[in-house]
Amino acid sequence: MATELEELVGFLSSPSPPVKKAAVEIVRDLTGSEDGSLSLSKYASTVLPSLSQLLKEKKVHAFPCWKILSAVMKVGLHLSPHSQEQLTSIEVSEPAAEALINLSLNSNLAEKMVEMGMIKTAMDVLYKPDSSIARLLVMLLVNLTQLDSGIVSLLQIEDDKMQGLFVTKLVRSFCRSSDETRDDPFDHVGSILVNISKKEAGRKMLLDSKRGLLKQILRQFDSTSPLRKKGVSGTLRNCCFEAENQLQNLLLISEFLWPALLLPVAGKKIYSEQETSKMPLELGSALSIEREPWDDPEFRVEALESIYLIIVQEAGLRAFWSVNGPRILQDGYEDEEDPKVMEAYERVGSLSIYSWFMAAGQRDPPAPVRHQNDSRFVYDLNQIGIKLIFAVICQRTGKCYQKFEL
Repeated sequence: MATELEELVGFLSSPSPPVKKAAVEIVRDLTGSEDGSLSLSKYASTVLPSLSQLLKEKKVHAFPCWKILSAVMKVGLHLSPHSQEQLTSIEVSEPAAEALINLSLNSNLAEKMVEMGMIKTAMDVLYKPDSSIARLLVMLLVNLTQLDSGIVSLLQIEDDKMQGLFVTKLVRSFCRSSDETRDDPFDHVGSILVNISKKEAGRKMLLDSKRGLLKQILRQFDSTSPLRKKGVSGTLRNCCFEAENQLQNLLLISEFLWPALLLPVAGKKIYSEQETSKMPLELGSALSIEREPWDDPEFRVEALESIYLIIVQEAGLRAFWSVNGPRILQDGYEDEEDPKVMEAYERVGSLSIYSWFMAAGQRDPPAPVRHQNDSRFVYDLNQIGIKLIFAVICQRTGKCYQKFEL
């Protein structure tokens, strides 16, 4: 004999729209609690396909019931029960999507969703012209791409002809939609990009110069949406882990790369025309006017970590110097008050001085130490202040963009 929960799950496939609507709303409410989700997980083989199918249901627009009855009375028509059901406004895709989002928090259920092709289903529904649940579908994709299998599915790695299509669509939507609106359905795409860029295959796809995806993403770095900013910052940081092999592709988009990395850590100083003359136009223009501070220290730390990963490479260090990077960081460091961010500044500075000493063939630089969790030698900034670091670089290389005050 079927249990009440089994009957409820069966109603998700009912031919009656009102019954189906009531069932999916109850299921959605159950997924809001850990116990409810656990109970439903026992019927995953039935619940997940049913909810997936409901994502594809179209919203039926109809007259309110009183208008239908009024029309019937005037012309003497008779509506069958089936016709009444069809004319009733039914929306089941929204609660179905909400239920799937909640269930996808369970890694086992999320894995089953990926296996049954939920990412393709979500993408297909997302890009239907009449889709009314775009935001929810993007949130579902965020959860599913927490899994390695979900990332592989979204990247379409196993399909040579379609590989990268889903990601390209999402990036275009992320860049085209307006973050000025209160409820931008594609805001959360930034989180998807962070997820996929945690994997080498995802980073390579985003850094592929022919696709130009990272270039599009970086144009969103000055968005007014904190969610978008976080997505861009995290994605760029992850992509910089490929600097050893993909530095050329990173530097090809320098006009967008350096503003995204340096503006968050540039401090409050307004730069003169002489100081900005050799910088990329977008960076120089932004630094020559008063600008909004990047209040979240996480953004500043991620920007400095990205710079660090780039200047480990000799060509990256040269590029950093070419845009007056050391001076910008020096000014930013003077304004910084957060201890964690200051430590990130100092780590970049210590790597810079060590790299320049090595490049100059100096045999006896100040004693380096190993940084925690890092195999490279860096300098203890308790021994050498960041101003002194840049001053020493200036003295040793002759590359003094501005006077340093010690």
